[in-house]
Amino acid sequence: MDHFVGIDDVAKATLDIASLPDGESWTVTNDEPGLAELAPRLLALAPALIVLEATGGFEFLAAITLAKAGLPITVVNPRQARDFAKAMGRLAKTDALDASLLADFARRVRPEIRALPDEASQLLESLLTRRRQIIEMLTAEKNRLGFARGSVKRDLSQHIRWLEKRLADVDGDLQDAVATSPFYQAKADLLRSVPGVGQVTTLTLLASLPELGHLSRHQIAALVGVAPLNRDSGAIRGKRMVWGGRAPVRAVLYMATLVGLKHNPVLRVFYERLRAAGKPFKVAATACMRKLLTILNAMLKHNRPWNPEHA
Repeated sequence: MDHFVGIDDVAKATLDIASLPDGESWTVTNDEPGLAELAPRLLALAPALIVLEATGGFEFLAAITLAKAGLPITVVNPRQARDFAKAMGRLAKTDALDASLLADFARRVRPEIRALPDEASQLLESLLTRRRQIIEMLTAEKNRLGFARGSVKRDLSQHIRWLEKRLADVDGDLQDAVATSPFYQAKADLLRSVPGVGQVTTLTLLASLPELGHLSRHQIAALVGVAPLNRDSGAIRGKRMVWGGRAPVRAVLYMATLVGLKHNPVLRVFYERLRAAGKPFKVAATACMRKLLTILNAMLKHNRPWNPEHA
């Protein structure tokens, strides 16, 4: 009999675990001693699938520890779990109930097991996250500077200079992280060969989209969130729209597309053709984002640098 395990409330303190079909549940601490106790117990259970809910990074230690132990584990978007709970009519919410729900989600839905990011990918992702945080703080402080007076203005100016130095340091750390990895350096060289794709786009794709080059063009577009989705019901034919996906990847892809519309001949011709056909700017720009993503996906899949004729 196959067993399915759900792990919920992945936070600083504890992990709530539930197993189906036996209905067993227990709690362990979310640290190395707790996970050292959990891994052998799950190995003895030999589950067909373990599902964790993504909780802003607190799930990494548990996911990686269990994956290294050889357990079949996948991390799911919290929205998927919430939608599943609504579909099952489960409105009550406790940590134990949520863990049981995730186990049931694993049993009924069987989400695909995807490889977890390695240590280099985690480092890149954490550095990129820190870079975004510093930029947000810089923007806020610069906005405040325009209305500040006296000592407050001097304090803001000093803080802005400090943040700009920290931003330069983080950018240097990002470059070093790629330069010290031949695997990432080779991929970065391929991506940077495309007109419009700069350093930030390259690093974000390497860290936040490890599936790039391993999926079909339809799958990668849906994963990022640039594939138009149907909204039809009966005789009604709704407007196709894009939604979901990975927002940080989509954000840098949009900026790369805007640059590419000026400097990338393939994207520029494609965009002008869409606009001449009467497509609104956002529709044409999204189509160009999808085309750029498809090109990058094919380049990594076949290990080929940018070539306008192939694109």
